Amino acid sequence: MRRGPLAIDFADLWREGMKDWTGKLPERMVDDSLEEAFWAQSMAKKQAGKTDPYADEIFAVLSKHIALHHHVAEIGPGWGNYTFPTLETAQHVTCIDSSEAVLSYLQMCCGEMLLDNADFVHAKWESYDVPKTYDVIFGVNCFYRMLDIKETLERMNQFATEKAIIGMTSGPIQPHYLALERMGYTIKHPRRDYIDLVNILYGMGIFASVELVPLKRTYVYDTLDELLQKQSVKALDKPFTREDLLTALTPFIEEVDGKWHYPHDFHAALISWIPQN
Repeated sequence: MRRGPLAIDFADLWREGMKDWTGKLPERMVDDSLEEAFWAQSMAKKQAGKTDPYADEIFAVLSKHIALHHHVAEIGPGWGNYTFPTLETAQHVTCIDSSEAVLSYLQMCCGEMLLDNADFVHAKWESYDVPKTYDVIFGVNCFYRMLDIKETLERMNQFATEKAIIGMTSGPIQPHYLALERMGYTIKHPRRDYIDLVNILYGMGIFASVELVPLKRTYVYDTLDELLQKQSVKALDKPFTREDLLTALTPFIEEVDGKWHYPHDFHAALISWIPQN
């Protein structure tokens, strides 16, 4: 019997990991109208041009692959964490997204920021009739709805001429959940991670490079009860008791000026490769 990584269909594992803990695909995964409603609501609340604090550290690594002469395609730009700095780094950026709300928001921001070297395509990357090649194609945290992940990566490989790059934030899981697991609770661990994409590429004959970027996020809550409620969502078989949850959380939280802070160290993985056409 053949053994080793190529004997495993990692694309199937990715699709299986898209299912929830009841074995079903969440509605947002398969219903485009629900996904559009989610992004429309998110964009309505977003301060124009505001990006996530940790995005700067990720872009510092991503930018090593982007030059002033590059024509870049960004898949799933969201609220522009990497779009806006890329527009200041590359010659031209094509933003490809399945959400009209996302693209309208980005167009508005680019107008306000006087950035005129972008164009916008309303399409799903995995089915988009790509009209040309790009020097660099990248996407960060945009692959969560892509069932045909292997085809998605093949298309990145096909239409990038110099570099294809995948970004994905990763673990470890918040440490109090590991403490709860040691107490006997069953925890909902992440069902997909960046290593799945590395393995899919490996099965395609692509030896990708991986750069891990250490990051820190501090969750801030107005009350202890809010903290307990927000940090108890990964119980699988039975709810945590308040006593056990407090015991697990206490080493990691602190009260600062009347609010509760929970710092969490995590990572971003940047997977890059030279296209193998």
